Amino acid sequence: MHQSDVRQEQGTKRAGWARRMVPVGVLLCGLVAFFAFDLDRFVSFQALSDNRDLLQDWVAANPLLARLGYAAAYALSIAFSLPVGLVLTVSGGLVFGLVEGTVITVLAATFGALAVFLAARTAIGDSLRAKAGPFVARLEEGFQENALSYLLVLRLVPLFPFWLINIVPALLGVSTRVFLIGTLVGIIPGTFVFVSVGNGLDTVLARGEVPGPGIFLEPGVLIPIAGLALLALVPVLYKRLRRGETSSA
Repeated sequence: MHQSDVRQEQGTKRAGWARRMVPVGVLLCGLVAFFAFDLDRFVSFQALSDNRDLLQDWVAANPLLARLGYAAAYALSIAFSLPVGLVLTVSGGLVFGLVEGTVITVLAATFGALAVFLAARTAIGDSLRAKAGPFVARLEEGFQENALSYLLVLRLVPLFPFWLINIVPALLGVSTRVFLIGTLVGIIPGTFVFVSVGNGLDTVLARGEVPGPGIFLEPGVLIPIAGLALLALVPVLYKRLRRGETSSA
């Protein structure tokens, strides 16, 4: 092969790698910009408390725009992996109510998670997957056992950051269909619980109190999610028991 052909092939590979990295670069730029411009001060429990009346009045005056804006903001926060999901979820319950807040939040979160999943799958090749390290290797067995059930467990119980579970399935070759179903269904219970907290938060804010993350550590919040996670593990346990019976026969 001529030297010019080698250079051309190397240039093509570099160009292809650069194109694959564009989606990841955009998401990383969004994350950096969020902190660089100190935008997190606008998305906090203190800001929610200070602007409760203004926010509710604006939502009442602009019902469609408010819902579209909330959905877009939530999807972008997930896509850019911003640490504001908790505050946004509570805000959704506060201004949209239990049912509507849950529906909008679940759909927006799923769309944002899908964006991260697709960006990661586009950018990550087999070589990077092989270098992913022991952490991903530990999760790989669970996904190989029953990808959907395992993803449901990871979504139901926040053992790992939400953004991480958007990326790892892409590393392990989980299909888009399984990722969508596992995310959409798996985040419903937790979202419902957190939205319900926001739905009942009005009296707390009316007293001028600022809620903190500790309200989500209450047994009434954690126990239902843990129970649902155990239910999601049933197919995996059943499959292992059947395998044990087969091997002992």
